[in-house]
Amino acid sequence: MSKVKIFSGESSLYLAEKIAKAYGKPLGESTLQRFSDGEISPYFGESVRGADVFLIQSTFPPTDNLLELLLMIDAAKRASAKYVTAVVPYFGYARQDRKDKPRVSIAAKLMANLLSAAGADRIMTCDLHADQIQGFFDIPLDHLDGTSIFIPYLKSIQLPDLIFASPDVGGVKRTRAFAKFFNAELVVCDKHRQRANEVASMRLIGDVEGKDVVMVDDLIDTGGTMCKAAALLKEKGANSVRAVVTHPVLSGNAYENIENSVLEELVVTDTIPLNRESSKIKVLTVADLFAGAIRAIHEHGSISALFIQS
Repeated sequence: MSKVKIFSGESSLYLAEKIAKAYGKPLGESTLQRFSDGEISPYFGESVRGADVFLIQSTFPPTDNLLELLLMIDAAKRASAKYVTAVVPYFGYARQDRKDKPRVSIAAKLMANLLSAAGADRIMTCDLHADQIQGFFDIPLDHLDGTSIFIPYLKSIQLPDLIFASPDVGGVKRTRAFAKFFNAELVVCDKHRQRANEVASMRLIGDVEGKDVVMVDDLIDTGGTMCKAAALLKEKGANSVRAVVTHPVLSGNAYENIENSVLEELVVTDTIPLNRESSKIKVLTVADLFAGAIRAIHEHGSISALFIQS
């Protein structure tokens, strides 16, 4: 069997080190050269000929992170790697997955095309913004599920009157998986937007009187929707409100929104590093999840054992 070699892009080094440690193998040697005009050039400091290469890089801003990943894929293929897997814990541009108005790009499909064109043989990611994005790829894609990170934590805190809430209609399927596992009820916060990142109105579908509510979402950006939904849930009689969100994008005034909200806590993963600490934000690692998936892929095994079944 070919050797496994794990490399990291510059922005995901903090997570790649944990994944490599969980896998039981040191990170491969790589460097990123920068020209004076900002042009980047990644370089592998060791041979990858005939190896199964795993390149870890989330594609959060700036866009250099995406370009670095594409260049690393190209470099690995040109260095005769046997098989190249792009490990993208957070897959950026996934919110642009359809034409919701005239004359716009379907950026998620373009990102999929770029990764394939660069030479990736396989993609591994976690909690895409929409499941159907998997169909944008013409190469195998392993879509890992954040429930295996959050469910053990929620079990450990033993909330007495647990109920799950989706902050919007689009997240009902994701939220239902949690509700089904805990045999709990589900409510929905139906929102109406006038423009991106701005909620015009919101109403609650369901009853949360005296309940401990857990909201579920794939990402949190400015936090406007989540904080407004939390306030609505408390207004409707919820005993406590917390949220579990896979990708902490947290842009703009997100940290202030969260600190000033009625949320008990916001539980996120380390697919994206936090810009600063917050007393309300708890971070869980996805390192063991991705290390297990890398091992399963290399050994031609199934990754279904990594999922928590409802």
